[in-house]
Amino acid sequence: MRSEIVFKSDNIEIVIQEAPDSERISRSSIHEDQSSFNLLFLLSPNIHLKAHDCGTSLLFKKNQYILHYSSRESNAELWTDDPESLKYLHIQLNYRYVSNLIHSESNEEGAEILKSMIHNNFVFLQKATPPNMTVEMHMILKEILSYSKKGVMQKLFIEAKIIKLLILIFEQFNEKNILESTSNNPEMVKKFIDENYHRNIKAEEIGKFMGVNQNMIRKEFKAEYHTTISHYISELRMLRAKKLITDKEMMIKEIAIECGYEYIQNFTRAFKKKFGVSPEHLRHNK
Repeated sequence: MRSEIVFKSDNIEIVIQEAPDSERISRSSIHEDQSSFNLLFLLSPNIHLKAHDCGTSLLFKKNQYILHYSSRESNAELWTDDPESLKYLHIQLNYRYVSNLIHSESNEEGAEILKSMIHNNFVFLQKATPPNMTVEMHMILKEILSYSKKGVMQKLFIEAKIIKLLILIFEQFNEKNILESTSNNPEMVKKFIDENYHRNIKAEEIGKFMGVNQNMIRKEFKAEYHTTISHYISELRMLRAKKLITDKEMMIKEIAIECGYEYIQNFTRAFKKKFGVSPEHLRHNK
């Protein structure tokens, strides 16, 4: 068993289960404290889960998740017969922490959300179908695992990311049109790009994060929107850059970073190709 505690405080514990490339782990377990909410993200294929409060074992596909409330202290068993090693991320949240977070005692909406969480309404999206992780959920988990600072900064960072995860989960269960259907892939990709084009994202990463073949993602996106993912990202960045250059007194280097470019040379080259002039020329002749 190869479990590692990523973060631990009085209210939050995050554990990652994974194995080095040279090893294969097929079985593990997670511990659920009394009165705790447990976010379990399944990151490898064909994971079976057996918990005290379900009569049979559940089978999860890769990139599915559940939000499970545990009323008493217990252990859940996980195993896989798949050649790929068992991998998952377990986030455990204290009941009082979540209750205070959503103001359940003073807010009717918060009370309803808490009630839904306690009744484990966030285990299945539809009937016996666990929900799929969104692209943004993948990005958040990646950020949590790669964050290197410790102490107060880490605590604030982790809490902010968990709040964002909960928001995404609540939104996903409120949007009845979000299904497993691949026909929704282009819309999901476009929504993610629209919200994150200013970050240093690459087109090939999106398919990986969604757990869908990247060539299919590219093909479906182009069929739906008549442009490539890379070109769409570039168009959004360039329109944003042009607006910042003409409307703001930001340095060109700052604008490049704001629009998702790590190197100003790449930004200048892309801008000139798009508009026929350099960013500096546009600023001095606006």
